[in-house]
Amino acid sequence: MNMHQNLEISVVVPVYYAGNTIERMVTKLLSELPKYLSSFEIILVNDGSLDSSDQICRSLEKKYPIVRYFQLAKNFSEHNAVMAGLNQVQGNYAVIIDDDFQNPPEEIIKLYNKIKTSSADVVFARYEKKQHHWFRNIGSRFNDKVANIMLKKPPGLYLCSFKIISRWLVQEIIKYQGPFPYIDGLILRCTQHIETELVIHNAREEGRSNYTFGKLVSLWSNLFVNFSLVPLRLSLLLGTIFALGGFFLSIYFTIEKLKTPDLPLGWASTIISVLILAGVQLIVIGTVGEYLGRSYLGHTKTPQFVIRKKTEG
Repeated sequence: MNMHQNLEISVVVPVYYAGNTIERMVTKLLSELPKYLSSFEIILVNDGSLDSSDQICRSLEKKYPIVRYFQLAKNFSEHNAVMAGLNQVQGNYAVIIDDDFQNPPEEIIKLYNKIKTSSADVVFARYEKKQHHWFRNIGSRFNDKVANIMLKKPPGLYLCSFKIISRWLVQEIIKYQGPFPYIDGLILRCTQHIETELVIHNAREEGRSNYTFGKLVSLWSNLFVNFSLVPLRLSLLLGTIFALGGFFLSIYFTIEKLKTPDLPLGWASTIISVLILAGVQLIVIGTVGEYLGRSYLGHTKTPQFVIRKKTEG
């Protein structure tokens, strides 16, 4: 990664169906950032949008010299798009911000001042009240609780997509070449020097969140399988518990049969036992299979992202 010492901040914006917002976002960044920064760049990464996002981003790149634009060959997911952007940053710090104005661009200065005056490698945005849809808030709370266990995340830390990252940490993050990146998981792997800063969170200006239930499940799957061995250990624990339960039940039924030879063995209890044990076996096999499948995809060099077009101002 080519870094320029005189470039202070790289703003990475993953773009997905943002034809109605991305031009206003770039214009706002260009009006706010020069108030407190002498040098910066804006990196737009189009994550396979099929609306007017590509044409608008290309026009912005032509109009503003500090805008750099990268179009991915297909939709890889937000975290992959962010990784594509981080691989291109040239600033001393990288800011990640969404294209929907829920995080106002003028709030970047708060994160920047925090990381400059602290020893933190990353500063996450913190909100008094999130303006997400209720379903997204439920998903965020679930993700937060799971991350506490899987990633050993500090309980008071909210993993937010709006953040500023030091150059050192960016270089460590992009060493990950797997096809299923999870930015916050990579951050927690690399550093414990983490701070937060209170910022404003607005309601979404256009449309609705692109995080559907399926995408949230995919994100949780990345968190479960790619960044923790806890699911495998839980599978082992679950299998051990049921194996011990089956062993003690077999002793119990044997004693009952010896005490009462004419006691018929229950068909229902047999079927229930078989179904429970078969279910546990499928859970364990499925968990192991998920790990093996992802390992196979990584081993066969499944791309993390593919840049179709690269245009730089």
